Amino acid sequence: MRKVKKKINQNLDFYKIFKPQLTPKKMLELGVFGGSYFVGTNVKEFPKTWFQNAKISKNFDTSLNRFRIKAGLSREHWMEKGWIFKEDPLGWFQWYCRFCNGRRIPHVDEIQIKRWKNFKRHVTAIEKNCEKGDLGCRRRQRQAILQWSYNPFI
Repeated sequence: MRKVKKKINQNLDFYKIFKPQLTPKKMLELGVFGGSYFVGTNVKEFPKTWFQNAKISKNFDTSLNRFRIKAGLSREHWMEKGWIFKEDPLGWFQWYCRFCNGRRIPHVDEIQIKRWKNFKRHVTAIEKNCEKGDLGCRRRQRQAILQWSYNPFI
């Protein structure tokens, strides 16, 4: 019985590594996903304050992205890779918004947190290849890390 309990506790260690740098509200205000992430979706489950200054559009619009560039893969690609789960059919950002609202589903959380952690390689690439504060350097990667709740203003 002790071994089982220990294994469960070890499995929950992934929560300790999850330290996003931006809230969903801040991400939406800065401009992510061309403003169209939640199109056709009921957003009433999220605080209204998240959307007060959000850059939102019915259609994908790169001018609404903070770095005015498209970053990321298509939804079709996400589905092909198995990155869409029934709990969050819109993907990682929907999961993150729900996580921030207090929802916990350990088996899904572990996968999404590991995906978030693996995205750190793009932060490292920016730090390695760009002058500090040069926001014109690697704009696509900066937009991408913003969409994964990393600070793009490094």
